[in-house]
This record gives sequence, structure tokens and C-alpha cells, in this order.
Amino acid sequence: MRILLADDHDLVLETLGAFLSTQPDFEVETCGTLDAACEKIGNEAKYDLTLLDYSMPGMNGLEGLKRALDVSFGQPVAIMSGTATKEVAQKAIDSGAVGFLPKTMAAKSMVNAVRFMAMGETYVPLDFMNAEDDVDTPPLAKLLSERELQVLEGLCHGHSNKEIARDLDLQEVTIKLHVKTLSRKLDAKNRTHAAMIAKEAGLF
Repeated sequence: MRILLADDHDLVLETLGAFLSTQPDFEVETCGTLDAACEKIGNEAKYDLTLLDYSMPGMNGLEGLKRALDVSFGQPVAIMSGTATKEVAQKAIDSGAVGFLPKTMAAKSMVNAVRFMAMGETYVPLDFMNAEDDVDTPPLAKLLSERELQVLEGLCHGHSNKEIARDLDLQEVTIKLHVKTLSRKLDAKNRTHAAMIAKEAGLF
């Protein structure tokens, strides 16, 4: 069973990739951007399942999912995230994803979910979809819009406004406005302070 794991967090790639690789019938490949994932999907032998991080460079929300589906030759593509809401999960399914995996899932549950989705079945954790928003979403995240959270994640990675603008396919001036707005909402003195607040809150 060939699995493609795409995430811009090295720790996630190493940890999840290593765990999935311990399964005797799993062959796992990894990459860190949507562009790299689409190139692999389009140019190499078919994958039984592709897992895309919702917030990695190039995704631009669910537009990245649609792009991956276009080059997947009908093979299953799923979304995983540590911050997305159940509304995003439902939109991902509605857009053609075969599943949605919260990064907080237990390792064994994730393996079972991967097997299930590789068979072409749709998987979304019932406890995630049925949970109250107050439980699912960190208090700090509720202060920000989905786009502001994406920009904030870029700040946490140490990316410049120009880099964030490129990753989200937006104008640099738009990113500057988002940084100013989210800094005000977080009562942050500057972009570095905003990133520190986000990390301390466990957002990323």
C-alpha cells in the first residue's frame, strides 16, 4: 500500500511517516509542499492514498485539495490538520476528499483510518464532528478568522510577508493588513510577539 504524506512540519513528517512505515504493508513517501505532492502524484506510480496538510505552503485552503484531486487519477486524497474546524472538514469531504484526520488522533486510530481511506471509503472521526466547537477550538483560535490563522501559522514558521503571500496566493499588502489585524486581536506588540503568543497557546 503506497502512501504519500505531505506536510511542511518536519516533526510531523518524521513522526507520522516513521509510524506508518512500521506497518508491514505500508510504503510511505513524504514531501513538504503542495507543489511537490502534485508532482509526485502526477509523475509517479499511483498512490493508494495521499494525505495533505491543510495549512502547508500552496494549499490556500481547499483550493489545494482540488488541485491535488485533478492530478490524482481518481486515487483517494485526504486532508489532515491540527487547527481546522469541523466545518472545514465537512467542506473537504464535500469537495471530494476521502477523509479528514485531526493531527490529535491516536496513532493506532490513524493507521486504521489510513487503511479505510485507501480502500476508497470516506472517514471522518465521529467524535471530532460531534464535539462542541468550544471543545474543538482553542480559545485563542476563536478570535481569528481562518485566513488570519493561516497567516499566523506562517509567522510561527518565521516566514516573511512575501513568503506568506506566495504560499497563500495573496498580495503582500493583504498579508500586512492581516498581520496588523491579528496582532491587534492578540494584543501583540509585533509579528514575533504574535508568533510567541500562538505557540504558547498551543495553536501550532
